[in-house]
Amino acid sequence: MPTSLGSKIKELRDEKGYTLEKLADLTESSKSYIWELENKTPPRPSAEKLSRIAAHLGVTIEYLLDTDSGITKESAEDALFYRKYKSMDEKTKDMLKAMVNKWTESND
Repeated sequence: MPTSLGSKIKELRDEKGYTLEKLADLTESSKSYIWELENKTPPRPSAEKLSRIAAHLGVTIEYLLDTDSGITKESAEDALFYRKYKSMDEKTKDMLKAMVNKWTESND
């Protein structure tokens, strides 16, 4: 019986069009490891593997592991984007800010 973690991984993998093998390759895991995460109860993921899986699926680890605080996929995607943004250099941040300002001005 799949767990919440397993269901989320499978759903996100399917949305991205990844096969078990593709996600395994991207995350330096085995196909059977990904299958076990999606289908076994309870899964025993390593933090390192789970971090890679979350990154390639475009969400946070917290989203994958959350069962009752209500973290949505959208908020997890936003959190992941913001974490990437925080690690960018100031020049890149300024370019992104300018792009967002242009987009929002054209929508007003």
